Amino acid sequence: MLAVFAAYASAHEPDAQEEGIASFYSDRFQGATTASGEPFDQQALTAAHPSLPLGTKVIVTRADTGQEVEVLINDRGPFVEGRIIDLSKRAARELGMLNRGVAPVMVTTIQ
Repeated sequence: MLAVFAAYASAHEPDAQEEGIASFYSDRFQGATTASGEPFDQQALTAAHPSLPLGTKVIVTRADTGQEVEVLINDRGPFVEGRIIDLSKRAARELGMLNRGVAPVMVTTIQ
């Protein structure tokens, strides 16, 4: 009975969310090997996160504008205190944050 309840509860938990500051990769990382073993591509919808499993899909929502983008976690980082996710340039462009370099975001795990 307990196992059935645990399975039901885990299947119906809300998606994990995290709030903080997003940044994006410098062009000097283009082609560098990511933690997943893939070459980094500024035009892919990918991101680095310090702890989510590689291969996790997340929605990044800009807290101040509501703009959203779905990205795949394929690397580790960011390594700057206070930042929770490092985006490819394409993802940052879709969030409208290229000029500022950083933006307040909510990261929601979807898969």
